[in-house]
This record gives sequence, C-alpha cells and structure tokens, in this order.
Amino acid sequence: MNGKCDILIVYLYVDDLIITGNCVKMFNDFKKEMTNEFEMTDIGLMSYYLGIEVKQRDDGIFISQEAYTKEVLKRFNMENCNPISIPIEVEKKLSRHVKEGPIDRTLFRSLVGSLRYLTCTRPDILYAVGYISRYMENPTTYHFKVAKRILRYIKGTIDLGIFYPASAAFTWTSKKQPIVTLSTCEAEYVAVTSTVCHAIWLRSLLKELSFIQDESTQIYVDNKSAITLAKNPVFHDRSKHIDTRYHFIRESIAKKEVQVKFVKSKDQVANIFTKPLASKSYRVDWE
Repeated sequence: MNGKCDILIVYLYVDDLIITGNCVKMFNDFKKEMTNEFEMTDIGLMSYYLGIEVKQRDDGIFISQEAYTKEVLKRFNMENCNPISIPIEVEKKLSRHVKEGPIDRTLFRSLVGSLRYLTCTRPDILYAVGYISRYMENPTTYHFKVAKRILRYIKGTIDLGIFYPASAAFTWTSKKQPIVTLSTCEAEYVAVTSTVCHAIWLRSLLKELSFIQDESTQIYVDNKSAITLAKNPVFHDRSKHIDTRYHFIRESIAKKEVQVKFVKSKDQVANIFTKPLASKSYRVDWE
C-alpha cells in the first residue's frame, strides 16, 4: 500500500493471479515485477472466471453468472420452463417424512451444489437453497420438485447479479444461531451482537487499510425490545440468563463504534436471507 488511498489486491487461485486496485502505477509495477520473476501470460481484463462474469464500469463492477445459469438450466432440462416470481412458497414446510418416492441422491446433490454456487452472485436464492440443502441425505421427488422451483425462478431472473459501487465494501452471511433462545427478543439480541462483532472486525480491517471510520456503524434492527435490551446497561430478569459474551454490544454502543437503529420489518432487506417472502416483498435493489 502506498499512501492512504492507493490499494493493490492480489487473489491467487492455484496458478492464476487476479490483480485489482485503484492505483494504475502500483498495478503496472506489480505486473512488471511478476512478469520478470515468473513466466506468466497477461490475459487482460477479467470478464469471465470460474463461471462468474465481470463487467467493469466507471462507477463500479457488476458481477453475474448468466452463462453458468443457462448451463444449469440446460443440464436439468429446465431451459424452456415457465418462470415464477419467488423461489420458494411462503408457507412451504419441508420434512424428511414425506410419502413420496426417493430420488437419485447424486442427481439431487448435483442440483443443490449448482444452486449453491449460484448464490455467489444471487443472494436472493440463499434462503431457499439453504432450506433444501438440509435434505440431501435422503431426498425424495417432493424435495426435488421444490429444488426445481428455484430453477424456474432463476429462469425469469437470469440476468440478475450484484453491483459493487466504486470504493464500497460489502459483506453478508447467513447461518443458524449457535444457541437456543427463549424468545424472539433474545434471538434478535443474539443476532445483533453477532452483527456488531462482524462490524467491529470490518472497521478494524478498514483501519489497517487507512480507511478510518469516524462515525458509528449503523446496525438496523426490526425488534424494539432487542434495541432496548442492547442499550440498557442494567441486568434484569429478562437478560440475566443470556451468556455474558452477548452483552458485548452494550460496550460497543457506549464507545460509539456502532449505533442501533429501528427499521420496520417490511423495510428490513436482510429478511431475504432468513425467511421466504411474498412476491410483493421480494424486491432487491441490484443497481
């Protein structure tokens, strides 16, 4: 890194290098040094890599998997299927105990694996794919139909992807909580604490890159009780059974590293990662 604004990032995959950054001089100097040291071939700007298409623009980068999506649809004979508006029904409840015949495990796992790779640029299918992934051990034709429904959804949204604006950092994750909670408030509180820990880590990482954040990181929560619990330094009956480490959020708020704000559930964009949504709510601002 040279100065406060110049960054060079190098990705290594087996014997391939991907170089990116915001300083042309650093980029050219590194490329020249590597070419002199090793026998390498410059294939130019990256536009397609491991099934991911990259379109560089003046205001940022757009990544998608349109070509890979078409390959997946063709592989499972769904290239001519009728598209639908949501990947999974809102009231859909899957179970291991269904009265339908078994399906070939290899076929089902191949479909799920292909869909999981698509989540690299399609977080809108993350919940649905994670849901059907629970039934790979003994899948049935019922589970296979649910998985193919996701293919029908991506058939109608084949050109979607993620747009990264210039000079913007973006990270997301979705996983089950490691503990059993006794209420919705407690579940939200634990989730917020986990988010705060990740935010603090990102702030520290950006600081190492000389991008210091003076303002508090905004954490949006759609549960007022969890917000009240996070801001209240006094332990009482509602929180005395919660593990002490989950109260880390209170210290972060006191230091003004983060700020917890309320957001209505209908405006909580993170819901797309955690639950099935109706078609009118299934909106993502891709650009």
